[in-house]
Amino acid sequence: MPKQPKVTWFQERVYAALQQIPEGRVTTYAAMSKALDSSPRAVGGALRVNPFCPEVPCHRCISSTGFVGGYKGDSETRPSGQNQQSKLQLLRDEGVFFDENGFLIDKSLLWSDFDTEKLM
Repeated sequence: MPKQPKVTWFQERVYAALQQIPEGRVTTYAAMSKALDSSPRAVGGALRVNPFCPEVPCHRCISSTGFVGGYKGDSETRPSGQNQQSKLQLLRDEGVFFDENGFLIDKSLLWSDFDTEKLM
């Protein structure tokens, strides 16, 4: 029997919020932190260690500037390239595209309609 990853109460809330983001849409660390009454940095910390990705879609969270950001432990300021390319591919597969500099092309795909009652 596989060992169940240990996650904190806060991480559970973050992962529940991620599961609300529809395929083909993205949210921001800031929008998630507002829904969770937390900080963008705390949300990023939970996403960095998400043991359930890509099923729990942390790839759908980007920077508030529209930049694709990091993925699988990479930070926005020091991405490895490989993980960021994986994130971009997952998003392309869902119909979300970024320009050559890594910025979201269609800002109408930003989503923030979290059901906060389900995050308690």
